[in-house]
Amino acid sequence: MSDVPPIPIQTGLAGVSIAAFNSQCFCVSLSEQVLRAELESELAPSGLFTPHLQAHALYADKRNLVLFSDPLQLQALGVSAANQAILLAGIPRTEVVTPEHAERLWSQRCQLFFKPFAGYDSRAACRGDKLTKRVWEAILAGEYVAQALVMQGERVISKAAPAQTLKFDLRNYVYDGQVPWVAARLYQCQTTNFRTPGGGFAPVYAWPEAAKGCA
Repeated sequence: MSDVPPIPIQTGLAGVSIAAFNSQCFCVSLSEQVLRAELESELAPSGLFTPHLQAHALYADKRNLVLFSDPLQLQALGVSAANQAILLAGIPRTEVVTPEHAERLWSQRCQLFFKPFAGYDSRAACRGDKLTKRVWEAILAGEYVAQALVMQGERVISKAAPAQTLKFDLRNYVYDGQVPWVAARLYQCQTTNFRTPGGGFAPVYAWPEAAKGCA
């Protein structure tokens, strides 16, 4: 771990300093017993990992999407009808990739998006219509989910012809069960490129309640 530099954080408290380590830099599970002593040494006297390790393990695993997009499992868990409606409307149907379903998934690949269980930042994720046989074999041998493909929204960001169009998605930032803010990501290819004119992050404005329903 010594080759991964901490990020100093200004706490605003006199005499208090925190070293922050990005846990996504590590290729092994930080829950492994052999890392405990080194973790204690690196983080002393005060430090933190981001994302929070327990939260990442609980919420970032893509297999959660299988549960959240399955109405039968949600019903069996006693999830309220209102919450079921929100989950099923917002999460595309997802399933775990298994060799038993390989033939069906390959035939339906153009309507699917494949993501690793523990992936982040679009790493190792790929659209089914871009798959080669070699990549498909790697997916079958790995730990992946297949999700119904939903194409990105697009925004026209220039008036000059030809008009420039960028893809976008929305990011909800959640803390303590609340959404303090929402941001939009504007991009051209797979990831955000701040060198693309008009690309990067953009503010999101809520439409006034009174205007809802207007043509």
